[in-house]
Amino acid sequence: MKKTIQLILLSIVIYIGYTGYSIWTYGEDNLDAQADAAVVLGAAQWNGSPSPVFEGRLKQGIELYKKEQVEYLIVTGGAGNGSRTSEGEAGKNYAVEQGVPEEAIIVEDKSLVTEENLKNTQVIIQEQNIQSVLLVSDTYHLKRAVGLAEDIGMAVEGVATRYSAYQSLETKLPFFFEEWMYYVADQFIQLFND
Repeated sequence: MKKTIQLILLSIVIYIGYTGYSIWTYGEDNLDAQADAAVVLGAAQWNGSPSPVFEGRLKQGIELYKKEQVEYLIVTGGAGNGSRTSEGEAGKNYAVEQGVPEEAIIVEDKSLVTEENLKNTQVIIQEQNIQSVLLVSDTYHLKRAVGLAEDIGMAVEGVATRYSAYQSLETKLPFFFEEWMYYVADQFIQLFND
């Protein structure tokens, strides 16, 4: 009995370690992927301008569009904390300033968290007959976001932004550990719900 418990605990530790490694590196080698649209996950806007985190994600989505890896750019995020401008609208304005034509940009502006971003975007892509998407976010956020997208039936690949605002260990580690915790918690919840 003791060996069985030790084996179970060792398996859990190995699994948690593996998920940490996979979250740390997820989507970094997918910069050449192609799809119908790039979905850029929102990350706050400040007085109508994308926050540094959102701007980093937008830069990657715009790059995918300009390299003709996608036909459309879908920018996501609602207006939080009494803001007049949504993240989606700020993202659209930024993309237009960077040379993306308005007709190539689709705005999802009702969501406040990742799961809502994806559910609302799923409705949009079905209405627009978009078959495949590249999900753009920061590396540590991407694995969980792709998993949530797949859970609702999206044909999706993750692309980690090369322009992340998370550059120093002081900024990377808290974000990484937060996403690692969310991901492991989601996995255990799914395990007991199946």
